[in-house]
Amino acid sequence: MEAVRASAAWVASRSSHVTVDLQEIEKVVDQIKGDVPKVEWDFEGIHYFDNGPLTAQYLFVLDALNFCFWPDKDLSYDHLASGLKLALEKDKNALDSDRLQNYTGPQLRQLLNWPRPLPIEEERVRLLHEVGLELERSFGGQAANLVKSAGNSAATLIELITRHFPGFRDHSLYKGHQVFLYKRAQIFVADLWGAFKGQNYGKFHDINSITIFADYIVPAVLRELGILKYGSNLSCSIDSNSEIVPGSEEEVEIRACSIYAVEKMRDLIGKKFGKQLLSIDIDLWLWSCGVQNMALSHHRTLSIYY
Repeated sequence: MEAVRASAAWVASRSSHVTVDLQEIEKVVDQIKGDVPKVEWDFEGIHYFDNGPLTAQYLFVLDALNFCFWPDKDLSYDHLASGLKLALEKDKNALDSDRLQNYTGPQLRQLLNWPRPLPIEEERVRLLHEVGLELERSFGGQAANLVKSAGNSAATLIELITRHFPGFRDHSLYKGHQVFLYKRAQIFVADLWGAFKGQNYGKFHDINSITIFADYIVPAVLRELGILKYGSNLSCSIDSNSEIVPGSEEEVEIRACSIYAVEKMRDLIGKKFGKQLLSIDIDLWLWSCGVQNMALSHHRTLSIYY
């Protein structure tokens, strides 16, 4: 997504609280010799997959809900992915568009087999309703039809998602400039590509246009690697688990600089080692490093976008 790359670079060039250390990027690239460890999609075995349209429906609902787990120390992405998987295995119609439009908070908890209110539960329910209504109105109730209408273009699919589903419009204003980050829309494309191994609903001729997915975990790993440097006030806020205001300069800089840093890493790997990596592959590697080291301090923002 050129809009994401361009706006991330714009933020990085004006950042006040976060610095991208290009020397540290080069050190990391040299240490791994330009060879990012390959991490398979669903390496944890927690996702539903039937090689058909129901998988596309599952992934779209999953990524509509894929945000903000941290306020509940016991909740993680794994619970969301595996909960929806088990719900579908019990009832193939659990994620039908008409059902999505009518779920309540307690019903969503039951669907996920979660014992207490979810973080930002009202927003999660609202987004389920939005997804169900628009899928029914514009795409015959099926995310698979949404995917087909993109004509095997990742960029077109993201444009369609953000046009039809406001809850995926991951925009921010930074110093008077609009910034596009699109974490959940892009990760849906990546999930399709990974699940279907680049075929069928996961076939995209421009998969290299996707950037990383700016969330909580990847910036924490980049900080641990020394690639992202935070100012003292921001460091104190993160290390003391203080909340970072959504849309604040600090929050936008953390996410945008993460995207920019990985783009620089990808470019450097291409120049030094002649390897053309996908940002998706780098993201999967960084994310897997992060989930294996949950002691890393990450920024905390109550947001529906990641």
